[in-house]
Amino acid sequence: MSELIQLVPNKWVTEEKLIQVTGLREGTIRRARKTSWMQGRQYLHVSPEGEPKPTSECMYNLSEINVWIERQASNQPGAVGRKKA
Repeated sequence: MSELIQLVPNKWVTEEKLIQVTGLREGTIRRARKTSWMQGRQYLHVSPEGEPKPTSECMYNLSEINVWIERQASNQPGAVGRKKA
Protein backbone atom coordinates (compact mmCIF):
# COMPACT_ATOMS: atom_id res chain seq x y z
CA MET A 1 0.00 0.00 0.00
CA SER A 2 1.37 3.44 -0.89
CA GLU A 3 1.38 6.33 1.53
CA LEU A 4 -0.49 9.53 0.65
CA ILE A 5 0.83 12.81 2.01
CA GLN A 6 -1.19 15.98 1.62
CA LEU A 7 0.64 19.27 1.99
CA VAL A 8 -1.16 22.49 2.82
CA PRO A 9 0.53 25.63 1.49
CA ASN A 10 1.98 28.01 4.05
CA LYS A 11 0.81 31.65 4.27
CA TRP A 12 3.93 32.66 2.29
CA VAL A 13 4.87 30.49 -0.70
CA THR A 14 7.56 30.50 -3.37
CA GLU A 15 6.73 31.48 -6.94
CA GLU A 16 6.85 27.81 -7.92
CA LYS A 17 4.18 26.90 -5.33
CA LEU A 18 2.11 29.97 -6.20
CA ILE A 19 2.01 28.81 -9.82
CA GLN A 20 1.07 25.28 -8.73
CA VAL A 21 -1.79 26.27 -6.41
CA THR A 22 -3.28 29.22 -8.36
CA GLY A 23 -2.47 28.40 -11.97
CA LEU A 24 -1.06 31.91 -12.46
CA ARG A 25 1.75 32.10 -15.01
CA GLU A 26 5.21 33.48 -14.38
CA GLY A 27 4.58 36.49 -16.64
CA THR A 28 1.27 37.26 -14.92
CA ILE A 29 2.98 37.17 -11.52
CA ARG A 30 5.76 39.46 -12.73
CA ARG A 31 3.28 41.99 -14.19
CA ALA A 32 1.08 41.90 -11.08
CA ARG A 33 4.12 42.54 -8.88
CA LYS A 34 4.99 45.61 -10.98
CA THR A 35 1.48 47.02 -11.44
CA SER A 36 -1.00 45.68 -8.87
CA TRP A 37 0.54 44.01 -5.84
CA MET A 38 1.96 45.79 -2.84
CA GLN A 39 5.31 44.79 -1.40
CA GLY A 40 4.63 43.63 2.14
CA ARG A 41 1.03 42.65 1.36
CA GLN A 42 1.06 40.29 -1.62
CA TYR A 43 4.80 39.69 -1.81
CA LEU A 44 8.08 40.11 0.08
CA HIS A 45 11.72 39.92 -0.94
CA VAL A 46 13.57 37.44 1.27
CA SER A 47 17.20 36.44 1.81
CA PRO A 48 18.99 33.95 4.06
CA GLU A 49 20.91 36.81 5.69
CA GLY A 50 17.70 38.64 6.63
CA GLU A 51 18.59 41.70 4.54
CA PRO A 52 16.78 41.28 1.22
CA LYS A 53 17.69 43.28 -1.88
CA PRO A 54 15.49 44.20 -4.86
CA THR A 55 16.94 41.19 -6.69
CA SER A 56 16.29 38.74 -3.83
CA GLU A 57 13.82 35.88 -4.19
CA CYS A 58 10.17 36.78 -3.61
CA MET A 59 7.71 34.98 -1.37
CA TYR A 60 3.99 35.40 -1.99
CA ASN A 61 1.09 35.76 0.46
CA LEU A 62 -1.34 33.19 -0.90
CA SER A 63 -4.41 34.45 0.98
CA GLU A 64 -3.89 38.07 -0.18
CA ILE A 65 -3.37 36.96 -3.76
CA ASN A 66 -6.60 34.94 -3.61
CA VAL A 67 -8.39 38.11 -2.42
CA TRP A 68 -6.88 39.98 -5.39
CA ILE A 69 -8.15 37.28 -7.77
CA GLU A 70 -11.66 37.31 -6.21
CA ARG A 71 -11.90 41.11 -6.54
CA GLN A 72 -11.66 40.70 -10.29
CA ALA A 73 -14.98 38.84 -10.50
CA SER A 74 -17.01 42.04 -10.96
CA ASN A 75 -14.66 43.27 -13.71
CA GLN A 76 -15.11 40.28 -15.98
CA PRO A 77 -15.96 40.96 -19.63
CA GLY A 78 -19.75 40.99 -19.88
CA ALA A 79 -20.29 41.09 -16.09
CA VAL A 80 -23.42 42.92 -14.97
CA GLY A 81 -22.54 46.30 -13.47
CA ARG A 82 -19.06 46.26 -15.02
CA LYS A 83 -17.40 49.65 -15.19
CA LYS A 84 -16.82 50.81 -18.73
CA ALA A 85 -13.38 52.06 -19.69
